[in-house]
Amino acid sequence: MSEKRRILVVDDEPDFCSIVQGQLEKEGFEVELAYNGIEGLEKVQANPPDAIVLDVMMPEMDGYEVCKKLKADDKCCNIPVILLTAVASHVTSTRYTHRDGMATEADDYIAKPASAEQISESIKRLLG
Repeated sequence: MSEKRRILVVDDEPDFCSIVQGQLEKEGFEVELAYNGIEGLEKVQANPPDAIVLDVMMPEMDGYEVCKKLKADDKCCNIPVILLTAVASHVTSTRYTHRDGMATEADDYIAKPASAEQISESIKRLLG
């Protein structure tokens, strides 16, 4: 029997994390949670996951910065990263834009409100 694929979900909203965790575990993934960017980076360094679901707007360090650090690190640059944000692509009054998200080298970019099913489908597609 093959080992379960491990997914790290990094989001500062515990309720959202629980919903995504439940869906992914139901589909056979092992899920680890982090509630800010610094904690997420620490968990990746300690035990690299197979994929990362990463919120953009978080305390400590935002998802753009986390993604840039991950993609610049030879140890984890090949881990698929899915960025999630509640910022609409047409909002220009914030630095969190769809275009900026795509510039981070993330492997997918999903606008919130994202369903756990959308996230699961993206993970499955990225992991093959």
